[in-house]
Amino acid sequence: MALELRYEPATGREARVIAHIPARRVARVNRWFIVAATSSLIVGDLGSLSVGFFTPESSMSSLQDALVILAIIAAAAAAGLYRLRISPSVVRDAGPIVVCLAVPAAIAALAFGGPRPERLMQRLALSFALILAVRAVVFFLIKVLRSRRSLADRTLIIGAGSVGAGLARVLVDHPEFGLNPVGVLDSFDDADLPLPILGNVGNLDSILAKHSIRRAVIAFGATREPDMVKIVRTCDRASVDIHVLPRLFELGFSGKGRDVEDVWGYPLVRLRRAALRSQAWGMKRLFDIAASGTILLLISPLYAAIALAVRLSSPGPVYLRQQRIGQRGHVVEILKFRSMRENNDSDTQWSVSDDDRITGIGKIIRKTSLDELPQLWNVLKGDMSLVGPRPERPFFVDQFKVSVPGYADRHRVPVGMTGLSQINGLRGDTSIDERARMDNAYIENWSLWTDLEILAKTFSAVIRHARKGC
Repeated sequence: MALELRYEPATGREARVIAHIPARRVARVNRWFIVAATSSLIVGDLGSLSVGFFTPESSMSSLQDALVILAIIAAAAAAGLYRLRISPSVVRDAGPIVVCLAVPAAIAALAFGGPRPERLMQRLALSFALILAVRAVVFFLIKVLRSRRSLADRTLIIGAGSVGAGLARVLVDHPEFGLNPVGVLDSFDDADLPLPILGNVGNLDSILAKHSIRRAVIAFGATREPDMVKIVRTCDRASVDIHVLPRLFELGFSGKGRDVEDVWGYPLVRLRRAALRSQAWGMKRLFDIAASGTILLLISPLYAAIALAVRLSSPGPVYLRQQRIGQRGHVVEILKFRSMRENNDSDTQWSVSDDDRITGIGKIIRKTSLDELPQLWNVLKGDMSLVGPRPERPFFVDQFKVSVPGYADRHRVPVGMTGLSQINGLRGDTSIDERARMDNAYIENWSLWTDLEILAKTFSAVIRHARKGC
């Protein structure tokens, strides 16, 4: 792909970088390139390790050698060695590669019995040298293609201050980093900017879509601190990788590690991927299916007994079917065991704890939260998850998303039967602001272990709720 810099005749400044190939085609080429580069690194590591490990002198079997190689590849993947970086470096990768080689090999030698220490060191040294050689070639090709502007991620710089302007010039002058700056987001225009102002925070959604932005760099500027949360979450919903240029980075406050990229003296810190964009999120759905199906099978006698008691308690159906707002604002129909005599105001009445229409069995199942057992069918169907923000009725969501900061952000993930808010007692007539803050904290820090922890604490929360008689 050929790119050129366009200059303003009056000032000689770079006005912007112009791509002659449509943005969508560029994004498609970049995706294929990322796959090809990552595959090259993995195949190169497999080949290098095979040369080093599969030798006639090995005292371990070929199967054991293969297991060690797979363990090394898995360790390298976990260490992020197959993630395509903005500034790839063989020297920086050398240390983590040594650890990924040495630990699995040492464990295998102790477990299976291996070659003499000096022979093991020779095998590791040969593998290490070959891995570095392959990476040197791959990284060189990456820099060549980027320098020719054949491959680049369309990048939005957030912040039109002096720092943002300086970073913009660096990205324009140094295409080897693979970041093609297309414009700046801010509420004011700095005369020294080499790129156009595309809009402000309120236009971010449309800007990301219109310009096919792949990366965003937060360089601060006139944007208010409260707007930064909105910026990050908007970018994440659009699958845009986010990097932050830390304040006071000139004094060394930039941190270290594989999430920090050095771009011509500017340290860009890559923000953690949100829950829905992490590979582990798929495991959450598999766990939901397995757990909800198993629980329904185990509690089937109790489930049938409650259904019969509800049916006999008063005229009406066994289930209460309510519309709730689920992931991405979609309406889902959730199931509960009916705990009241039939009525028409359940969609708009906030609290019914003292309602005289609650039946005798309804009081029991509400106190013990057994009325929510039918939601396991919603989990199995995929409308809900076992753990997530509790779903609310459309009537109240329309009010809360206007009056409660961050309330709409709860809908980034599937709603849940239980959640961080519920195990902390935030249910019923409690603070909506605190619920929203808790739910968003859960999303930002999600892990499979967090879900298991919340599920374990749910049982004690249900007991506390029953004792209160709420």
